[in-house]
Amino acid sequence: MGADKKKPRRQWRDYRTHAGGRRVKAFLDSLTDDEVAAVVAGMKEVVEHGLVAAKHLRGKVYEVRADANTRSFRVLFATEGRYSQVLLSLSAFEKRTQKTPPRELDLAEDRLRDWRDRGAAKKRAKRPRS
Repeated sequence: MGADKKKPRRQWRDYRTHAGGRRVKAFLDSLTDDEVAAVVAGMKEVVEHGLVAAKHLRGKVYEVRADANTRSFRVLFATEGRYSQVLLSLSAFEKRTQKTPPRELDLAEDRLRDWRDRGAAKKRAKRPRS
């Protein structure tokens, strides 16, 4: 049975603010079609090949690299779920420097912490009280 066992399918999800805003989607919506295609291609590579297709930055945060014709972009993300099958996009930005800007990395970590805190609060709210 071991060879027949299916691996969980990886899929992208966007971090949502408390108000439901999707910052990564909003950023992608501001790009040209060619730029979006480059970013999506990088994201698909992570779906197909896993974290080896990404760069580990710090803690639980990784980055997807995407190069369009004239600009470069990065999507910061973390894996979530029981089998790390959820690729949670946390931040996206145009890359202008050699290193990832510390404020982008801090923002991604803050959003990941917020995502997890809200998930834990939902679980606590669903538990029946004795």
